[in-house]
Amino acid sequence: MPLVFVLLLHFGAKVWEAPTGQQMSWRSNSGLSDGSLARVDLTGGYYDAGDNVKFNFPMAFATTMLSWGTLEYGKRMGPQLQNSRAAIRWATDYLIKCATTTPNTLYVGVGDPTADHKCWERPEDMDTLSAHSTVRILGYKDELLWGAAWLWRATNDASYLNFLQSLGANDASDIFSWDNKLAGARVLLSRRVESFKQQAEDFMCRILPNSPSSSTSYTQGGLMFKLAESNLQYVTSITFLLSTYAKYMTASKHTFNCGSVRVDYILGENPLKMSYMVGFGANFPKRIHHRGASIPSKASHPEAIGCDSGFQSFFYTSNPNPNILTGAIVGGPNQNDGFPDERTDYSHSEPATYINAAIVGPLAYLAGSYSS
Repeated sequence: MPLVFVLLLHFGAKVWEAPTGQQMSWRSNSGLSDGSLARVDLTGGYYDAGDNVKFNFPMAFATTMLSWGTLEYGKRMGPQLQNSRAAIRWATDYLIKCATTTPNTLYVGVGDPTADHKCWERPEDMDTLSAHSTVRILGYKDELLWGAAWLWRATNDASYLNFLQSLGANDASDIFSWDNKLAGARVLLSRRVESFKQQAEDFMCRILPNSPSSSTSYTQGGLMFKLAESNLQYVTSITFLLSTYAKYMTASKHTFNCGSVRVDYILGENPLKMSYMVGFGANFPKRIHHRGASIPSKASHPEAIGCDSGFQSFFYTSNPNPNILTGAIVGGPNQNDGFPDERTDYSHSEPATYINAAIVGPLAYLAGSYSS
């Protein structure tokens, strides 16, 4: 059941001409003119999080994680395999368009994040048509390692392996995210290259509780805690690595159990008995930091809702969101296992595609393991 829910977020984040009868009935057409200011077609893709911007860098990571999860655990997904493939295709069609529409030009996103964050409106009401965006990126060696690792897996071309071994990317890491992919690349390579297997093993030792070399904090309720802002993005991504490394090594029961505990926490086995997956269980976040979910749909409120009125009427209220973004996983609780469920608290209440994409694989893995 959680696997069914977690893939639904992609319907809520889609930039599209909404078809009749689609599952998120409160969403409608948006972004149909994306790229027009640059006289190109940049329609499609997904909104990043609770905003109305398409950031291609984290979108590419989310797409890769969903693809990796589908490659590893697709046979355990049952009927959700088709939905996962469709979600991947929607993103890759858009990303390919951004790379090939104009010769020698790479479009890295759509939207003006500065203007967007000053505005609280539905994506259906947007009039921002710019074909650029900015995103903070810390270094690029991990991206080179990540890209070469995937190219080697896809092609088995030895030149990519030679490049990987020449990078010298030996930095210690105890995190995995859209902006730091070293650990993910090492786990991906761990089955075939002994040096990367050792680096992956070192990463696991820095994550697992009670390990002599652990550098990871845990809350009293048992949640892995990395950073205060959107901590669950690290939890879901690292949980994917724990589950996948356990699958690769087959004998890592402790690693598997650690990943299982993290998933259980997200789904409600925590001090607040709160499911951090929207719509799952009886107690879940009702005031998530998400423009489309927090403002009445076009069907119920056809008139446009401007930036300021969106803030005044819907952002700064304690009312539950009128629309449920089913399956979305929010940023999560604080270091004390607390969760205020306030729309203004984006660090904890904002969902994101990259949080969800990383948990798809572990959910399929755990479902298959429990059933067998």
